[in-house]
Amino acid sequence: MYEIEFAGAHVNPEGELCLKVANLPYVRKFCLKANKSTYIARIVEKGKERSLDANAYFWLLCGKLAESTGIPKTEIYREAIREIGGNTETVCVPTKAVERLVSGWQHNGLGWLADTMPSKLPGCTNVILYYGSSTYDTKQMSRLVDNIVQDCKAVGIETLTPEKLALLKEEWGRGQ
Repeated sequence: MYEIEFAGAHVNPEGELCLKVANLPYVRKFCLKANKSTYIARIVEKGKERSLDANAYFWLLCGKLAESTGIPKTEIYREAIREIGGNTETVCVPTKAVERLVSGWQHNGLGWLADTMPSKLPGCTNVILYYGSSTYDTKQMSRLVDNIVQDCKAVGIETLTPEKLALLKEEWGRGQ
């Protein structure tokens, strides 16, 4: 899958969509590799990038929760990834290709997870691919932090006051 950031677009008289791309070498690489297949483009508005402070605060709380509960920090993180919503793609692949897909996907990082479930198509398996938090926008990262704050409070771990948390979120929204 390719993700291409662009800041402007128009359609020429031949019906071709023209994009003003941010990373021309990356797009050229795609164009050189693209064959005569038909592709589907999903265009979404780019969200504001999350701040490093949000990530650091999440990991601080994740460490405290691990210490308090005895659950490994990576397990807490991975479960949090599965719970926030809006961070998955579900694909149906031939069953013989599942192991390779999952291995390649998880190679992207600690939070890049994959779950499988049966498909109604013979010889196929549905794979739910979770994107890791390194790709999250402000809304997704806010949900991730909100969930860990809730988990920490449930076991008596002190967290930022709601006012300070609101200020941090406001900062994340401004992109610092």
